[in-house]
Amino acid sequence: MTTITALLVGGPTVHFTYAGLAFLTDPTFDEPGEYPGGATLYKLTGPAVSASALGAIDAVLLSHEQHADNLDAAGRDLLAEVPVILTTTDSATRLDGATGLDPWQTHRLGAVTVTAVPALHGPEGAEALSGVVTGFVLEAEGEPTVYVSGDNASVDLVREIAGRFPGIEIAFLFAGAANVGRFGDTDLTLNARTALEAADALGDALIVPVHAEGWFHFSETRERLIGMFAHAGRSDRLRVLTAGERAEIS
Repeated sequence: MTTITALLVGGPTVHFTYAGLAFLTDPTFDEPGEYPGGATLYKLTGPAVSASALGAIDAVLLSHEQHADNLDAAGRDLLAEVPVILTTTDSATRLDGATGLDPWQTHRLGAVTVTAVPALHGPEGAEALSGVVTGFVLEAEGEPTVYVSGDNASVDLVREIAGRFPGIEIAFLFAGAANVGRFGDTDLTLNARTALEAADALGDALIVPVHAEGWFHFSETRERLIGMFAHAGRSDRLRVLTAGERAEIS
């Protein structure tokens, strides 16, 4: 088994190594700014490290491209330099060179099998407004199974994914209770309470929370999530990354 390291760039953007390859989730490298649209998004902090400082990027795992907090302008520019971009079939139609995957469809990268898994960016029926999003599961012989949730708010889907992949050992959960008011008080991503429920569904998996800081529409702090796990006696399940510092997670 190779050592898995991870570096949090900020927001949903994590550079991690796995089975001899380097993966990047949802690239966001802009400095703070405003993104007008159906709901204006406000980026509060820039990247902890530049894209050029990360080293090799063999593949981008992109939850979706329709929202700037998952793919901003600098992130889009970076995609032209990446050999493999995996995302939803919908997002792939708008990104040159991207490979679109439907839920449960697989893609082979070296020794790694990447499976697209379902995600729901809000309540039931949210796709009409939020669009289709995806998560990913990575498997390789002799390596821990890794789950990247993407912008998913559904614990039921996490349970379904855990049922299909009972050996998940590491889970990057997109949290932060993202909320732009589109669905009232219903969040677009996991909040502290539902992240804890998702962790329970994932058995003994190590939980690495991301997508919990750096944007105004994240309605809960990462500290609240840490506190939720602590009060539930689950602090040992968390691996909280410090932005800009590479850490071993297995």
